[in-house]
Amino acid sequence: MSFRVKIEPSGHEFNTVAGETLLQAAERQGIMLPYGCRNGLCGSCAGDLLSGSVVYPDPSSESMESMPDTHCLPCQATATSDIVIRIHEVESVQQVALRSLSCTVARKKRLAHDVMQLLLSPPQDERIQYLAGQYLDFILADGRRRAFSIANPPHDDSCIELHIRHVPGGEFTDYVFEQMQEGDLQLVELPLGGFYLREESIRPIIMMAGGTGFAPLKGMIEHAFHIGSKRPIHLFWGVRARRDIYLPELPTRWATECDHFQFTPVLSEPDPDWRGRTGWVHEAVLADYPNLTMFELYMSGPPAMVFAGKHAFTAAGLLPDHMYSDVFEWAKDKPEKGE
Repeated sequence: MSFRVKIEPSGHEFNTVAGETLLQAAERQGIMLPYGCRNGLCGSCAGDLLSGSVVYPDPSSESMESMPDTHCLPCQATATSDIVIRIHEVESVQQVALRSLSCTVARKKRLAHDVMQLLLSPPQDERIQYLAGQYLDFILADGRRRAFSIANPPHDDSCIELHIRHVPGGEFTDYVFEQMQEGDLQLVELPLGGFYLREESIRPIIMMAGGTGFAPLKGMIEHAFHIGSKRPIHLFWGVRARRDIYLPELPTRWATECDHFQFTPVLSEPDPDWRGRTGWVHEAVLADYPNLTMFELYMSGPPAMVFAGKHAFTAAGLLPDHMYSDVFEWAKDKPEKGE
């Protein structure tokens, strides 16, 4: 059965389906509620049940028995009627709690000749809330930081997925590729950055990635699919050669399954048998969209690519308020991601 959930004081409403928690239903429909663990222990998601009824998977547990009847834990509660709850939604990046955690390296997997996928598992019974597109900092022993974008969408938060490109001579990426082991503990701080998908917008979206700049855009795209957004999305991914397009099956599958998604890879040093687009990726964007007045554009990748795009896209009518990139935030005072 499906029930209607209304949130006060925002007035936002969403539907549940059989078997899903209120938190899962809210996330599926683009409404962000606060949480910290997803298992009912921390109480970060607690709100007031103003009307209607809910059930819990283990109502005899200590945390449930001590909870007042008027309280509601959306991460565990399943609606059994239409309900109204009072809870403060997460409406901006400032409302997502910044946390420092020792995470376990759950998996290392080479995705390409110079790209490593890391899965970081948070401590037991912890979950990390973030917005699609944000990044984290590794905190090194001497206090230095290394920034990497989060590649998985917020609803898929059992681990944090990172795509790390090996920078020859880069101290940290040398360590990741040559010394880091599965099971190691890594201190990280997250979530960081104002680069995230603007869900309230109705503008069609252009995304431009360079290299592992694909990572945060992947998280945004999968989040958009998860919440049922039908906004057109066109992903341009600029790399040197075909072998640099790691996880090529993902955008190809998205384009096959979603008629509102397009994928255009662009090679700057194309293979001899390449029959696709070539040149600089921002020029490919402009060739397809010479007038960007009505679009929203997200960029992630090398600073040189992003700033070249910013200049060219502004000249093509894209307003600064509709252009987003994490580079604008950290490039001034941090080393390039991956060093």
